[in-house]
Amino acid sequence: MALSIWAPALPAAAQELRVGLSAEPSSVDPHFHNLTPNHQLRSHVFESLTDQDKNQQPIPKLAESVRAVDPTTWEFKLRRGVKFTDGTEFTARDVIFSYCRVPKVENSPSSLVVSMRAIATMTAPDPYTIIVTTTQPHPVLANELSNIAIISAKAAGAPENLAFNRAGCTGMEAWPKTEDFNNLKLAVGTGPFRYVSFTRGDRIVLERNDAYWGDKPAWQRVTFRPITQAAARVAALLAGDVDFIENPPIQDLPRIKQNPQFVTAEALSSRIIYLHFNYLTETAPPGVTDTGGRNPFRDRRVREAISLAIDRDAIVARIMGGVAVAAAELLPNPLPGTNAGIKPERPNIERARKLLAEAGYPNGFGLVLATPNDRYINDGQVAQAVAQMLTRIGIKTQIDAMTASTFFARRNRAEFGFWLSGWAADTAEMSNPLRALAATPDRNRGMGTTNPGGYSNPAMDAKLFEALTVVDDARRNALLAEASRMAMSDFGLIPLHFEVSVWAFKRGLTYTAQMNQYTRAELVQQAPASR
Repeated sequence: MALSIWAPALPAAAQELRVGLSAEPSSVDPHFHNLTPNHQLRSHVFESLTDQDKNQQPIPKLAESVRAVDPTTWEFKLRRGVKFTDGTEFTARDVIFSYCRVPKVENSPSSLVVSMRAIATMTAPDPYTIIVTTTQPHPVLANELSNIAIISAKAAGAPENLAFNRAGCTGMEAWPKTEDFNNLKLAVGTGPFRYVSFTRGDRIVLERNDAYWGDKPAWQRVTFRPITQAAARVAALLAGDVDFIENPPIQDLPRIKQNPQFVTAEALSSRIIYLHFNYLTETAPPGVTDTGGRNPFRDRRVREAISLAIDRDAIVARIMGGVAVAAAELLPNPLPGTNAGIKPERPNIERARKLLAEAGYPNGFGLVLATPNDRYINDGQVAQAVAQMLTRIGIKTQIDAMTASTFFARRNRAEFGFWLSGWAADTAEMSNPLRALAATPDRNRGMGTTNPGGYSNPAMDAKLFEALTVVDDARRNALLAEASRMAMSDFGLIPLHFEVSVWAFKRGLTYTAQMNQYTRAELVQQAPASR
């Protein structure tokens, strides 16, 4: 799943690592936005009870051990001797405060509540033990909790006796504001680095936390520069302005790989690039024309026609330069809950046109495809290719491309009828994308949190709910695979491809590529000297 590239070391150890980011985090607040750029940044400063290894399997972090006492009870033994960067000791109080705070975050574009919906109670019998009970058996809890950062209760002025309440914790007059993290007032973590500055649109500067409880990073200082324009990011690497970049453009990979001064690392990711629909109204949603006022996406035949119009292999070969994998589901096989027998849809223009005619659109209709143009690898170009392919079957498609920040805000307000987006599975198993993207939206159950189009398949929901309560891995994965088949055969959303993540950096450095696509400065090392 992952490949680490090693190269000869430079003769002297650099103290600063300069990193070019492909997307800028929307906030320093570790609870604000369930988004990869935010998660990867916060992991440098704020840690969780659990973490993930390079293949997204759960490993201990602030909890030194995790034990399932019974199917609905979990015991987390906390690591002793851990301190926040302000010198205060990490205890169970900080865990309870952090979990209480997550639902209180104002104006979150995508809440992290989804990662803690299964929790019924959380108590601390002593300062170094957390007991969690779930509403029903929830075997993926340890992996889900890797998303919830632990913040300092003392720094935020939390009361000593704050108690977790699933319905909403009480006992604080005012919960921490996102702005107090962005201005670094509350940016107090336990991680390998601490914040020095956060300047939007320019740079984020970290320095090594020399009191860190774990292995110390190689770098005294790390500077992250958001360089969202791909060519500019490569130019910065080649010119020596940065040492390490994420997501170099596909077309520049041969040039980078042939240059003896640079090396790369690659990993198949769990990120699916997909198309989604607005099902909310019977009338035509935004951007849809020439349908007699009807919403064409409510007809399965239209959705299947759209899937059949798309040549996924051509997108992978021509747009992604072969650095992607055509998708049949929301996770790559053989990850848990996937189906080996489902293959990517092959284009069939004649069948697609026939389905449109049967649905009452013999002449097609008009459509606007919304897309970010700076969030995913070649996202704008992929959208253009999809538009051309849909036009071939009579769906005259225009592109509405925009920055990621604008796109997510408008998508969450249901301003699009049809859009291209991406999703990285936090737990690398099928329940994660199904819950977020395909389940009927239900805030109280943490379902459909990134399904603003309102797709609903009650039979699939039931199968998913059943799977989430099964402790036996084999049986749970079989149920998840069945739920996936139901969503895919209904064409509730259309998978396109999985990204293959690429990092490029100066020779003399190494990086262990991460399936979750995170760029983590503490994993950048100097290569051992060649002999």
